Amino acid sequence: MKGLFRTTKAACLAFVTLGATLGLTPAKAESTLRVAMTAGDIPDVTGQPDQGFEGYRFVGYTLYDSLILWDLSKSDKEASLMPGLATKWYIDPANSKRWIFELRDNVAFHDGCKFDAETVVWNVKRLTDEKVSYFNPKQYAAMRTRTVNIDHAEVVDPLKVAILTKEPDSLFYIQMSFWMMISKCQFEKAGSYEAYAKMPSGTGPYKFDKMVPRERLELVQNTKYWNPARVPKHERLVLLPMPEATTRAAALLSGQVDFIEAPSPDTIPRLKSSGMTVITLPYPHNWHYQFNFVEGPFKDLKVRQAANYAMNRDEMVEMLGGLAQPGYATVPPSSPYFGKPVTYKYDMAKATALLKEAKCYPCEVTLAISTSGSGQMQPLPMNELVKAQMEAVGFKVKLEVMDWNALLDVTFKGREKFPNYHAVNVSRATQDPFSGIFRFAMKKQNAPAGGNWGHYYSAEIEKLIVDIYNEFDEVKRDAMIIRVHEVMNADAAMLFVTHDLNPRALSPKLKGFVQAQSWFQDLTPITVGTTN
Repeated sequence: MKGLFRTTKAACLAFVTLGATLGLTPAKAESTLRVAMTAGDIPDVTGQPDQGFEGYRFVGYTLYDSLILWDLSKSDKEASLMPGLATKWYIDPANSKRWIFELRDNVAFHDGCKFDAETVVWNVKRLTDEKVSYFNPKQYAAMRTRTVNIDHAEVVDPLKVAILTKEPDSLFYIQMSFWMMISKCQFEKAGSYEAYAKMPSGTGPYKFDKMVPRERLELVQNTKYWNPARVPKHERLVLLPMPEATTRAAALLSGQVDFIEAPSPDTIPRLKSSGMTVITLPYPHNWHYQFNFVEGPFKDLKVRQAANYAMNRDEMVEMLGGLAQPGYATVPPSSPYFGKPVTYKYDMAKATALLKEAKCYPCEVTLAISTSGSGQMQPLPMNELVKAQMEAVGFKVKLEVMDWNALLDVTFKGREKFPNYHAVNVSRATQDPFSGIFRFAMKKQNAPAGGNWGHYYSAEIEKLIVDIYNEFDEVKRDAMIIRVHEVMNADAAMLFVTHDLNPRALSPKLKGFVQAQSWFQDLTPITVGTTN
C-alpha cells in the first residue's frame, strides 16, 4: 500500500510538473447564478415577454433594454425612471401629441448591429402595424393596453425619434419603459419569430446562450454592455421554471438553485435556520380581483361592497406569516395617489345585510384563479381563504383553477369571451398611474383592447382621465389622479385583499443583491462565491 501511495504521488507530481512546463493551469470554474422562477415555463424571449412582470424581470430586462429604464439600484424608496436607450425625452412644444426621444449613441445589439432611430421605428411598427410583415400578433395582444394610443413613429435623425399619439397623453413616456428593443438585423436573418426565438438579440446586459423549453434558459454575461457599471458580476444566469413554492424551497436547501422567488411562509423558518438570506420589502403591488360589471351579481354595487366587507384582511396577513399588508384600495397607502378613499373594513353583518338587500342570498359567483404566477403570491391557499370568508357572509363561491398563462389569456380577451367568470384574480403593478389605476377604469381600455377586463365605467373618471392626459402641470395632474383613485373605491371597483412584501430567499454564497421596491430587479450586481 505504501508503495502504491508513493507511485501515485510521484505520478501526480510529474503531471503537475508537466502541466507547468506546458503552461497549463486548472480551469477556473464559471460563476453561475441559478434562479427558480414561479413561472411554469420559460418566458417568451422574442421581445415582449409573457408570464407577466416576472417575464420582464428575468427575460425582458436581461436580454433587452427599453428606451427608458427603471432605477433598481436602491431599496429605500420606490423605483423611479431613468435614461435607458434614450438619454432624453420630452413633448414637442409645438404639438402635444408628439413625444421626442433622443437616443444613446454607440450602442450595439448582441449580433453587432447598431441601435438607431430606424430600429426604434421598426420596433414600434412590429407591435402596432398589422400591415407590416414582421407584425407580432401575440405580443400586440399583450401590449395593446400600452399601444392603443400610438398613431405612428418617425425618424427625426439617426439618433432622434418621434412617437405620435392619437390623443394628448402627458404620461405616455412611461409606456416606453415596457417596450423592449429587439434587433431588426437578427430578425431579418432569422426570417420568423419562431426562428428568432432560437437566436434572440437585444442590447441588454445578458446574451442568449441556450434554452430547453419548460426546463431552463441560460444567458451569459454581455462584456460589451453599453453601461460598464451593469456588466453582470457573474458569467452565467440560469433561469428555471418552478411553479410550486415547496419545490423552489427544496431546490434552494439542496443547493440546486441559488435564488428563489416567493417562498411560502411555512418554509421561511427552515430557510433562515439553514443560513439562507430571506428578504422582504414593500413594493407597488396589488393582489385583488377585477369584477365582471356586465354579467352576474357583481353588476350590483351592494354585492361588490359585500365582498369587500367580507374580507378579514388581517387573517390573510396572518396566514401569510406577516409577508403582506392589508389591502383596502387599488394602490397602497404609501402611494402618492392614495388620497382618502372609502375603506371597507371587515364587517360580516354588513356584508350579509348588503347581499340580502341586493336579493342575492346565497349569492353564487365563479372566480378565475391561477396555480402560480408573477406577483400571485401563494394563490391556492389565499384563494381558498377568500372563498371561506365570502361564504361565511352568504356567497357561494366556485373557484376555476388554471395555470398562469391561461389566466392571462382570460384577462387579455376580457369578459365578453368569458362571461361565465364573475371576477378574475390577477395581481397588478401599481408603479405608475396608468399601470396601477387607469387601465382598469377607462372605457377605451375595455378588454380585449386593454386592461379593463370587466368593463367598469364611470362618467366622472372618463372626464378626469381626459383632463389628466391634457395636463402637463404635475401638481394639478396628481390631484386629479388621486380623485380617480377615490372614485374607484367608492364604486368598489375591485375586491381589494392585500399588498405583497415581495419575499425572496438567497443562498449565503450570493453577495451584492439590492432588492428594489419594484416588480423588476437588477441581478447584475450579484457575485457568486462559496458558502465556506
